[in-house]
Amino acid sequence: MAAERPVDDAHPPLLLAVETSGRMPSVALLRGAELLAERQGARERPGAESLLPAVNDVLVLAGARVADVDAFAVSIGPGSFTGLRVGIATVKGLAFGTGQLVAAVSSLAALARAAPESGDPVVALLDARRDEFYAASFRVSGPDRDPAPGDLAAGVYTPAELIERLPSRCVLVGEGVALCGPRLREGLGAGIVLGPAIEPRARDVGALGGRLLGEGAGVAAADLVPRYLRRAEAEVRRTGHRFEEAPPVR
Repeated sequence: MAAERPVDDAHPPLLLAVETSGRMPSVALLRGAELLAERQGARERPGAESLLPAVNDVLVLAGARVADVDAFAVSIGPGSFTGLRVGIATVKGLAFGTGQLVAAVSSLAALARAAPESGDPVVALLDARRDEFYAASFRVSGPDRDPAPGDLAAGVYTPAELIERLPSRCVLVGEGVALCGPRLREGLGAGIVLGPAIEPRARDVGALGGRLLGEGAGVAAADLVPRYLRRAEAEVRRTGHRFEEAPPVR
């Protein structure tokens, strides 16, 4: 069983966050709400040869060691199959060595947290290839920019399906904005705001991971699994199903 260190309000937990769902992997070190350091790995290279030096860099900048880390957070998807596997494997290796808990964070929720402030729903969009998009809607509010699930459940959608399901007013954010944002705005009207075409960041994964851990939702490293949403082609041929089954409600 993973060990939990006692929480000292005067010294918030030290959390290491890893984000590898997109083309630009990143690592962040946070103490409570304070971002101590953040580094990006090499673009399009989510492997350990890029990620582990970034982990070392943020620890050195903060004057810390892996043994000092109180908890971990990692994005579990959706996103790049290879990137997610590398990120999760890296965090598993680090967390196994320390026995600390891990927060499994949605890459779409991390994207939503980085959206510009608005009273309208936020729709996070990631490229799923073949003119399809990983998407989910959120209500983002409060000083901590905590995203709460909206009406559009996380899934894989075509632009036509998004036009049918999105509200007439919402803010789009993520790399999918550049690829399908104009079509969604044409189909739904000027209430569709085209936000930044960014990728998820480790700082947001860490912030959301800290909240999950505070709610008692951390998991042991051995229990970490990616949330791809779409199955790999070999799995599609084997099962006849394109999409993963939804996880059980806790």
